[in-house]
Amino acid sequence: MTERFSIRLTVAGTVTRSICTLLSLESGLSKERVKDAMNKGAVFRKTRQGARRRCRRAADIPKSGEILELHYDQALLGRRPPQAQCLDDRKHYSVWLKPAGLMTQGNQYGDHCSLERQAECTFQPRRPVFLVHRLDQEADGLVVLAHSKSAAAEFSRLFRERLVRKVYRLEVKGDLGRSHGAQGRIDLPLDGKDALTLYEATAYQSQTDTTLVLAELVSGRFHQLRRHFNLIGHPVMGDPRYGSGNKNTTGLCLTCVLLEFDCPFMKKKMRFDLDCQEG
Repeated sequence: MTERFSIRLTVAGTVTRSICTLLSLESGLSKERVKDAMNKGAVFRKTRQGARRRCRRAADIPKSGEILELHYDQALLGRRPPQAQCLDDRKHYSVWLKPAGLMTQGNQYGDHCSLERQAECTFQPRRPVFLVHRLDQEADGLVVLAHSKSAAAEFSRLFRERLVRKVYRLEVKGDLGRSHGAQGRIDLPLDGKDALTLYEATAYQSQTDTTLVLAELVSGRFHQLRRHFNLIGHPVMGDPRYGSGNKNTTGLCLTCVLLEFDCPFMKKKMRFDLDCQEG
């Protein structure tokens, strides 16, 4: 049976035992398993001042009043994540090709299966990593990471003000061009908010009854592409959450292929086009 549990321990008084030892005693796990969980980002410590951060150093001695957390998920900790590829490093930010199956950001049960952590471990000397947008775990494609607070603020503003052009390649069920036109827009609201997707049906494949599509996100709602195409009767192939009759054996057919924006540091337009790089 897969083990999945969380424990929370408040340190009382002066202690001489390490965080690893204390959590081992509290959880019943061996020190080796606790060390592995710490290394993979499943342990947090919170100071009396309120700062909560991941704790990876097994030999650290906690102070009185600190709160220790262990979030243990045996299946997640045993997972070997696919590797992301850094396509361009601009110092203030970098552009990555995230593979399907890799989370953009870790969760409380660990971060070793995340792009965020892989990027942290890539650069020497280490640089901070700030997420400014996300890509679904099941999807693959281009992701921008910021490496300073100023870069994070600038890119957050660009994404918030819709100044980053985002184009996705996807495969949907059915003949989209025949039912809705070769080019069009989907402006159905999502979660009570306006949402707009522009699309171009590039090819219909009769043998699989699917359509290859290029879609541009104008707004950025939760799972917008997946929900929009499902709502018009053409769900994305391989989507585990939305649609029926669209399951496959290869996974979600959704890739972020283009990011375009005015670089706030170089003061020129930057275009990262995965289809061009692949070609």
